Amino acid sequence: MKLRKTVAAAAVALALTTAATACGKSGSPDDDKDGKPGDGKSAPAVPTYTVNTTADVKGSPVFDRIKGKTITIGTKADQPGMGYENPTSKKRSGFDVEIARMIAADLGFDEAHIKFKTVPSEARETQIASGGVDLYVGTYTINDERKKQIDFAGPYYVAGQDLLVKSDSSIKGPDDLKGKKVCSATGSTPLKRIKEPKYGVAEAKAQQGYQLCVQELVSGTVDAVTTDDTILKGYAAENKGALKVVGNPFSKEPYGVGLKKDDKALREAVNNAIEAHEKNGDWKKAYDATIGLAGNPAPNPPAVDRY
Repeated sequence: MKLRKTVAAAAVALALTTAATACGKSGSPDDDKDGKPGDGKSAPAVPTYTVNTTADVKGSPVFDRIKGKTITIGTKADQPGMGYENPTSKKRSGFDVEIARMIAADLGFDEAHIKFKTVPSEARETQIASGGVDLYVGTYTINDERKKQIDFAGPYYVAGQDLLVKSDSSIKGPDDLKGKKVCSATGSTPLKRIKEPKYGVAEAKAQQGYQLCVQELVSGTVDAVTTDDTILKGYAAENKGALKVVGNPFSKEPYGVGLKKDDKALREAVNNAIEAHEKNGDWKKAYDATIGLAGNPAPNPPAVDRY
């Protein structure tokens, strides 16, 4: 299905694309010379990250395999402000992408040695468990069911499930969904939750990505799109005046970094990296330059759970 023409341009306006150098620093915004936020003229720049050239994670099978080579990080490609891939330049941008870059730098990987891999929600655990990705950073809610298959570092952010609707919609919250058609991503926590009988939806439609859900909302095929508010704000900004976020979150979604089960050494190293970049201000700078462009001030980062 063809993407709406506004997607690429508006996503740049919402989320800065970064250019990286071989020395491992990121932070040069993608200049599309349109004078809009995202070209570095009026929006804050993403921070730069110093690569730890002496990094070592003793006792980690995953790190032993990738040390001195390339780290493969799974993420999303269709979430403006969080994880977005410019279809023309192929550059990645968004808050999740910056979190991934911070962690990679602390593990000793410069930008030239980071491989981003787009992985849909339903394939995340499989990709992590099989070694298809070394880490996964992509609006990935920490929960006990997933912990049976993989481990999590973090959380690095706490979002909330919300609803994206047309601007003239009467839907004001989850209590108004009875008999409505709602779309979310296949395999996602929001899709599972919206199927609960208490919401009484007529149909919980699964799509391979949220952009497809938004297209269905715009065309009138569904009445609402549901996922984390961070993601929905990006799409509302792309469709300014036509769509809105209801603003009535009905869950808490702690975002974590997915990694291979029982690799405690790597989990601790990633937790250390998250905490270090929260303390030195990189976390807030990355927020301000990505999802913060929607106008919401940065919250306090959540405490890391070292389980």
